[in-house]
Amino acid sequence: MGMPGLLGAAGLLAAAGAGTAGYALWEARQYTLREATVSLGRDGGRRPLRLLHLSDLHLSPRDADRIAWLRELAGLEPDLTVVTGDFHGDATGPALALDALAPLLERPGAYVRGSNDYYAPSASNPMKYLQGPSELRTRRAPIDPTPLDEGLTSAGWVDLDNARAALQVAGWRIDARGVDDPHIRRDRYPLVAGPFDPGADLRLGVAHAPYRRVLDPMAADGADLILAGHTHGGQVCLPWLGALVTNCDLPRDRAKGLSAWDGAALHVSAGLGTNPFTPIRLACRPEATLLSIR
Repeated sequence: MGMPGLLGAAGLLAAAGAGTAGYALWEARQYTLREATVSLGRDGGRRPLRLLHLSDLHLSPRDADRIAWLRELAGLEPDLTVVTGDFHGDATGPALALDALAPLLERPGAYVRGSNDYYAPSASNPMKYLQGPSELRTRRAPIDPTPLDEGLTSAGWVDLDNARAALQVAGWRIDARGVDDPHIRRDRYPLVAGPFDPGADLRLGVAHAPYRRVLDPMAADGADLILAGHTHGGQVCLPWLGALVTNCDLPRDRAKGLSAWDGAALHVSAGLGTNPFTPIRLACRPEATLLSIR
């Protein structure tokens, strides 16, 4: 191939790369509501529980569209909303999250925190994710989680960070437990360990990052359903390969959606946001999920 041919090929590759990048920026704003059904395999004689699972909001002032979309979700009238962490996209996140969730705060809810609820994001090389789970960088500025906690709990939402709670929602008795973010080693599952209440209508486990050291004991203790986020569904997915990474030790084929984990149903949300320094998604649209639990 002569020089003109090489230049032409290089131009085509550059155009294809620019087109893919533009599409990935666009896709990161295509918020999607997904629906799934979880069957518990026992007859409780109750109508299905409508559980809205949100994760990885990563809110910052540039996300007016995401905030508006989140506020509209209250129209689904979920019985229970569970947020699996990373409310914040920067230090302004607490106020933005409370504004975005305000209509949902009028209904029952529960939550755990993620690393971005403690530390502001910082720029990093995204290729490092291919080498294994990311590490907490000491140069990240701390964020006080108190304003977010006070806003959520004053509305009646339950903080499940290394905590257990008995909930009564829409005629369902829910035995819930959660851990603080395993990705930055704040999880203390022994504080909440032990068999779930066998008389509960739903035995629910919650974590931000779905590390096996948390999923395994939750399932062994009798969880019906475990909710998690953190993975962003891989954020960049490829045909036939799916997610390239999960940023934890979860297998790539469990990076998003509903699957089984040692007898428990596991739902991993692909989340709604991204790190502000890599605001792209490819074949992995931002999502919220309405789970019908029967």
